[in-house]
Amino acid sequence: MQHFAAHPAGVPLRGIGPGDCPAFAGMHDASAAVAGGSLTAVARILNGSVEHAFHPGGGLHHAMAGYASGFCIYNDVALAVAAARDAGHRVLYVDLDVHHGDGVEAMFWDDPQVLTCSFHETGETLFPGSGAVEDRGGHLAPGRAVNVPLQPGTGDASWLEGVQRVVPAIAEVFRPTFLVTQHGCDTHAFDPLAHLRLTTAAYAQAATLMHDLAHRHADGRWLATGGGGYDAYRVVPRAWGLVWLAQAHAAVPGVTPEAWRARWAAEAARYGQGPPPIDMVDPPGTVGSESPTVAARNARTLAQVLDATLELLAAG
Repeated sequence: MQHFAAHPAGVPLRGIGPGDCPAFAGMHDASAAVAGGSLTAVARILNGSVEHAFHPGGGLHHAMAGYASGFCIYNDVALAVAAARDAGHRVLYVDLDVHHGDGVEAMFWDDPQVLTCSFHETGETLFPGSGAVEDRGGHLAPGRAVNVPLQPGTGDASWLEGVQRVVPAIAEVFRPTFLVTQHGCDTHAFDPLAHLRLTTAAYAQAATLMHDLAHRHADGRWLATGGGGYDAYRVVPRAWGLVWLAQAHAAVPGVTPEAWRARWAAEAARYGQGPPPIDMVDPPGTVGSESPTVAARNARTLAQVLDATLELLAAG
């Protein structure tokens, strides 16, 4: 198995015209580099030099075709999806960030060759306020947008049930030949900007599932990116390390490296995000169980999503 980590190569986007505004020029350069990383990764997968690619700097899923949004200037994952589609592939995009993947969904709303699937905290309580169950794709692509909005307080159980039931089911009907995934880890219980309560145990299982789907349906063609994640010391390195390990077909270590913990302990404490955890996968009991009310509401949402989506995909 060949594996590639995309380094932002920097692909200047002509015609943007940052002019004489240094702040804009800096945002353009950084965001173009991120976009270049995802495009380079897709190119390597398409030419057969690698099976999987991981671009942790990518995942800027809120940017729209005509404007920036939600910390995202250029939508690198949408560009990656478009590149794979233009090469003749049917692309399944799975977004695991706590925020709805609105920018990617909008760009492929009427495209029957792309299916976007987003698991996120409900837009009733979190930016960008979109991603309702009823949003299922345009009239040219019914069922090609799948949204699973989850309740605040959702934990591993409901989240994993949704991912494990929905993604394989839609992949079986849609039959993708290329997989793009966004692994925002702002769903974690430690994250300060949202209200889900996941642990890295859920991330490990989700990454393994995506790996298996890539091999089952797409001959291993899989680009994974990072995304949101604002507990930079306790969560992000472990979450994205688990994606890397799944792509590399490597075992998950029981503990994080001692040297890494020592290096970052003081800085993590300064930002109130310490100490760096010893366990690579959060042990049981790290977070309390989700409430019965949250579990019941999520179960109803999941049933609604599955019934409507599978019916639309079968008809189309």
